Amino acid sequence: MVTLSAGVVDAASLRLTFVLFLSVVVITLFTALLTAPQRDEIGEFYLGNRSMSPLRNGLAMCGDYVSAATLLGSTGLVALTGYDGLMYLVGTTVAWMAVLLLIAEPLHRAGRFTLGDTVALRMPRQQRPVRLALALCTVVIAVLYLVAQLVGSVALLTQFTGEPGATTRTLCVVVIGTIVIMYASLGGMPGATVIQVIKAVMLVVGVTVTAALVLHRYGWNPNALLTAAADHSGESTRFLQPGLRYGGSAASKLDFFSLQLAIVLGLAALPHVLMRLLAPRSVGVLRSSVVWAVGLVGLICLGAGVLGLGATAVVGRDTIAGTDRTGNASVLLLAHSLGGGLLTALLSCLAFVTLLAVAAGLTLAAASSLAHDVYGELRRGRVSQAEELTVARLAAVVIGVLGMLLALVSWGANTATLAFLAFAIAASAILPTLVYTLFWRRFSARGALLSLGGGLLCSVLLVVFSPVVSSRPDSFYPHADFAWFPLQNPGLVSIPVGFLLGWLGTVLNPPEQQDRAAYQDFEVRMLVGAEE
Repeated sequence: MVTLSAGVVDAASLRLTFVLFLSVVVITLFTALLTAPQRDEIGEFYLGNRSMSPLRNGLAMCGDYVSAATLLGSTGLVALTGYDGLMYLVGTTVAWMAVLLLIAEPLHRAGRFTLGDTVALRMPRQQRPVRLALALCTVVIAVLYLVAQLVGSVALLTQFTGEPGATTRTLCVVVIGTIVIMYASLGGMPGATVIQVIKAVMLVVGVTVTAALVLHRYGWNPNALLTAAADHSGESTRFLQPGLRYGGSAASKLDFFSLQLAIVLGLAALPHVLMRLLAPRSVGVLRSSVVWAVGLVGLICLGAGVLGLGATAVVGRDTIAGTDRTGNASVLLLAHSLGGGLLTALLSCLAFVTLLAVAAGLTLAAASSLAHDVYGELRRGRVSQAEELTVARLAAVVIGVLGMLLALVSWGANTATLAFLAFAIAASAILPTLVYTLFWRRFSARGALLSLGGGLLCSVLLVVFSPVVSSRPDSFYPHADFAWFPLQNPGLVSIPVGFLLGWLGTVLNPPEQQDRAAYQDFEVRMLVGAEE
């Protein structure tokens, strides 16, 4: 969490940012309302316009995938830690390759609206408890990540106003949260797609143009940029070598590996990202869309790396660390040095829109799971489409309000910690269940329940007893010490535990004969598909 005594940028930039952000919100809200589902059809609310081109689908996927943590946090990490920060960006890019190669096409062929539908096809007799467990994990992940976005909005506001008071914090969270609720509850997937596409275009253009300004400053010579970054880092060539952040000890190296594992596998299992994979009508469009998304995400991560190095080279590592120890201010400091108030306002507006877009996708994914997997299953199929649609809209309001309340309570929390915990839960609970469901013939409902519950519980418990919560100056409780787990991210332990529990539950409780037979039809659908 950023805590500054004074704002990073001036009042003129704040006013311009407000005008730009308000303009984008008004335009996207109006467009979202125009494209919102006009009929009581849950398919349109959950999946939106399924006839979109691969480019537009790819932009929407990119918008769902890339959060403000990439624009602000990852860039700041590069600016402060050099090589180690660049490796963090590599993990973000590689995660999309995991989606492309492993689960995108099988999930699309075997899914309908949510992950629960995939499980229902795979385990028709015992789908109910697994659907409910999946919904629980989905809501926990979505709320954690949503809180990270809302807390991040306060952190971004801090760059302008300095440390905000309680009223300012509340107003910021409530305004952003209310806009998110409107996108998700009124617009559904069509409304979320509008802001995702606009956000992705803005992100690609903004990052690319700013990176071009950085390279132009150094004669389009990457070596000159690297040399300048090393010279102004205070660490000389060590800035461009591994170990500045994660190389001090064996525990530090394990922590870095655990974080990368959670990022690569967790981002590939986030509910709103997986839900987006179900939207294209055909597998061919999905394949082209994911390729577009991989290219766009790679371009943004490459640009973020250039921005991080440029911030160190132009502004200086000591200045960035002195202004904001987390590095989140590095992009704005760089923008102010390169383009003054105008570029600063543009990138600030982009960061706010990025927060808004990701939060809308998360809220929609959680609301869809509650309406379709929980309410629909509890009613045992006796729910009309109009009724389920009403429940989905109300669930979006509930999730949004819950996120706002938790963000106000935990506003001092580190946004990266909340986001990484969400990644770890997704990789430890949802990913093992999804992989086993798609590719293991013998997988049973008991294995799914153990994998989901065990992965969720293990991730949360390890974080509670880690340095994130106690024993360090930047912990939630710095004066207490019950951190017997040495790593800040639990992925290195919780992900294998999730896979192990799924295997153990299946071995101890094999699937029933009817579920074994159902897998044959499921496998045919997964491999061949049933296009709509």
